[in-house]
Amino acid sequence: MASNKVIITCAVTGGIHTPSLSDALPWRPEELAAQSIAAAEAGAAILHIHARNPQDGSPTGDPKVYQAFLPQIHAATDAVINLTTGGSPDMSPDERLAAALHFSPEMCSLNMGSMNFSFHNMGSKVTEWKFPWEKQYILNSEKFIFRNTFADIARVYGLMAEHGTRYEHECYDIGHLYNLAYFLDKGLAKPPLFIQSVFGILGGIGADPDNVVFMRRTADRLFGTEYVWSVLAAGRHQMPLITQAAMMGGNVRVGLEDSLFIERGALASSNAQQVTKIRTILHELGMQPATPDEARQMLALKGKNHVRIAG
Repeated sequence: MASNKVIITCAVTGGIHTPSLSDALPWRPEELAAQSIAAAEAGAAILHIHARNPQDGSPTGDPKVYQAFLPQIHAATDAVINLTTGGSPDMSPDERLAAALHFSPEMCSLNMGSMNFSFHNMGSKVTEWKFPWEKQYILNSEKFIFRNTFADIARVYGLMAEHGTRYEHECYDIGHLYNLAYFLDKGLAKPPLFIQSVFGILGGIGADPDNVVFMRRTADRLFGTEYVWSVLAAGRHQMPLITQAAMMGGNVRVGLEDSLFIERGALASSNAQQVTKIRTILHELGMQPATPDEARQMLALKGKNHVRIAG
């Protein structure tokens, strides 16, 4: 694979932002399908996907809701579908894993450690909420511990093993890299590892350029050539830190799950707008976005024809 190829992942909606924070955040099935397809057409090789309740935009892990839009994405694009197992703060581990078990995707996310995960200041400027659940959901995050115990992680590896699904290992701090090294040593995690370093979440490692270097150096020491590295950064840190990662030989993640903005003070109009922006930056740096098939090769994925997503 050419050294200038960069995998762009797009995280389309997530389980943190709420509809009142941005009119562009997709939550209806038709919006999730349309924005996912547009992001792929703009250059995203991987689509990281959550589901939302069609009535009020609240996060859900129900495979029936995924069924309302996943087949459209699968039919209209060649992008790798990567389903969340992180879900949202109010889901049980079983609810978080249900869609991945049902659809047997090429990839799913796997969070590599328990942590405080708070976004309780996020809605401070909202004066009118679209739905009753939103405000309290955001405020309650101050009390939240995002559960990902060693037993939880081992259970995901065990239950997904027969599916041939591989993982976006989400590492929110340095200790999460060591947790992943533990599972690699136990034979549950298998190379090539796809490591998504996450910066700027309140409760995780800070969004500082020095920390990006620290995470990369630690991963190099622990995993050598057995991993593929990517970076995401929350909010205003998104574009600066993923650009830094690309210049360090890494891959990048954008999307309205990670940031609602396209530039300082301006909300993004869509996921595709963010994909287009990072694609332009990569082009100016002499890099090219990897195609879905190139991403499959880099990550040793099973292929689009080996999933259970159908119309």
